[in-house]
Amino acid sequence: MATVHRQSAGPLIEVVVADITTLEVDAIVNAANARLAGGGGVDGAIHRAAGPELIKACRALGGCPTGEARITPGFRLRARFVIHAVGPVWRGGGQNEDALLAGCYRSSLALAQEHKLASIAFSAISTGIYGFPADRAARIAVATALAGLAEVWVPERVTFCCYSEDSALKHLAALEGIG
Repeated sequence: MATVHRQSAGPLIEVVVADITTLEVDAIVNAANARLAGGGGVDGAIHRAAGPELIKACRALGGCPTGEARITPGFRLRARFVIHAVGPVWRGGGQNEDALLAGCYRSSLALAQEHKLASIAFSAISTGIYGFPADRAARIAVATALAGLAEVWVPERVTFCCYSEDSALKHLAALEGIG
């Protein structure tokens, strides 16, 4: 799809339409459930591609609260790590959903910094079965990532990996509107 560079010195930000399980990055960010138990959508795809070791590693973590993230090895994935971010279920916008979604991105970037990861790929957290409006989620994802990167500049490359052309266009529009 398209690659977008920041205007000032700093990390590369890109938007792609791809299968996140095939990306060669240091970490992919899984749109996980609070039990980290695998499921449908991107979560199920990541668990299938990583192999049975991933569910064992997730069980050992004991879950993750909404708005936060946890990290495991990537096992059979090309990515060295999986960051499991638990996004909010959309309940109309009055249940702190925006802040919880932003927390997923901040927590994921903090883990990337802590583990000195040079590249990270985000799935479109909460926009599938959790029902978060995709355009709103894209704006939150981009704004939160750019704010975090402005402070730290780690990782050096951030990819928004979208499952559809429509999702990618929403992320690109968010980048153009903010960047």
